[in-house]
Amino acid sequence: MENGHAGKHRVAVIGSGNWGSVASRLLASNTAKLPSFHDEVRMWVFEETLPTGEKLSESINQAHENCKYLPGIKLGTNVIADPDLESAVKDADMLVFVTPHQFVEGICKKLVGKLRPGVEAISLIKGMEVKMEGPCMISKLITNTLGINCCVLMGANIANEIAVEKFSEATIGYREDKEAANRWAKLFTTPYFLVAIVEDIEGVELCGTLKNVVAIAAGLVDGLDMGNNTKAAIMRIGLREMRAFSKLLFPSVRDNTFFESCGVADLITTCLGGRNRRVAEAFARNGGKRSFDELEAEMLHGQKLQGVSTAREVYEVLTYHGWQELFPLLSTVHEICIGQLPPTSIVEYSEHTPNLSFVGGSTPCY
Repeated sequence: MENGHAGKHRVAVIGSGNWGSVASRLLASNTAKLPSFHDEVRMWVFEETLPTGEKLSESINQAHENCKYLPGIKLGTNVIADPDLESAVKDADMLVFVTPHQFVEGICKKLVGKLRPGVEAISLIKGMEVKMEGPCMISKLITNTLGINCCVLMGANIANEIAVEKFSEATIGYREDKEAANRWAKLFTTPYFLVAIVEDIEGVELCGTLKNVVAIAAGLVDGLDMGNNTKAAIMRIGLREMRAFSKLLFPSVRDNTFFESCGVADLITTCLGGRNRRVAEAFARNGGKRSFDELEAEMLHGQKLQGVSTAREVYEVLTYHGWQELFPLLSTVHEICIGQLPPTSIVEYSEHTPNLSFVGGSTPCY
């Protein structure tokens, strides 16, 4: 892998929301200490005008704080906000993607031909693109569009807790290139953020993607005041459907991956504390009368819900293959999200055990 002068790597972060800002802060604390990295971390900011009239990127660079998406937390003087995507990445040989998943394809298309040779990427993005030929994971979309190696980092990572350095774990998924995965692990690891590497990129990424759909179900249960036993049942069924769905799409997915931070731990924390759970609770308390779009705008102040769009994408895959009955929880969440079923139906379906031997394979993009 080529890198900057004196053999030092340069890091750029593509995205500056809540998790993007926290990731930039964490990475910048390490690049300042590690001799193999340039101090500066450039963070691409989708430019916005704040209520004060100031540009968000200028505010970040003056205050060293993202007052909109991570107020009250200093990012470090070596985090440089840049509203120009090409400028932000032009010198970097290590790219960290952390934007809402629906924007990745457009961003990648703008970067074609603009990157240095030998660039590597890692995706912190939860979600998938569903194309005619089947589902395409975000890491694969990045690799296919830009022709670069891309690992993934997923885990029980509620951003605001990591921002104040509460202990947390994460999982890096990689395909074949263990050396690249170790380089990313070194860059992300701190005493309060421990990273393990797993050679199962699809398993790690699907865990991070599908848990947001289960978190919607958990939030509905909370909004209906159904209690902890029901919520635990929803989480168990959800984990089982996550595993079955992942293995149908990618037979190489390993069972052990579901016991890493990206699996059961991320599912638990997202069902207890994430934004998908919180907005789904409000949706159920309103009897489904206010849409997720309306609640997202009101409650998240510019942040995006991933669970609702992922539920739709998963449902498209299930419908295409005729798998809805095998995945009653994943199917029901989408039908509730679009108003086809009432929130109470989250516990009214009957369970089916997926009989994997009778279900044909899929054609995910490779």
